Amino acid sequence: MLSTDVLRALASERRLLVLHWLKDPTAHFPPQVDGDLVEDGVCSVFIANKLGMTQPSATGHLKILERAGLIRGRRIKQWVFYKRDEERIAEFATRLASEL
Repeated sequence: MLSTDVLRALASERRLLVLHWLKDPTAHFPPQVDGDLVEDGVCSVFIANKLGMTQPSATGHLKILERAGLIRGRRIKQWVFYKRDEERIAEFATRLASEL
């Protein structure tokens, strides 16, 4: 059975947008001074700006995705960079397909 954390994370259009953007970060975000978009992930500030919300609000969405295991955060200097956890996403997709 899928965890409620995953179902909750996927129940938001904004969180689905974040997952979509992080699938191809170079197509959706500008270059960063610190951290590589693909290797390190996207800075939470860029994600908040693209969502058109404050950083604390965006961080709330990112924490829900992280708690569900769909993304991973990595601190570089004073910033947190997020990228998709492709292995976990594949596990959830397989599990979902088998339960339907």
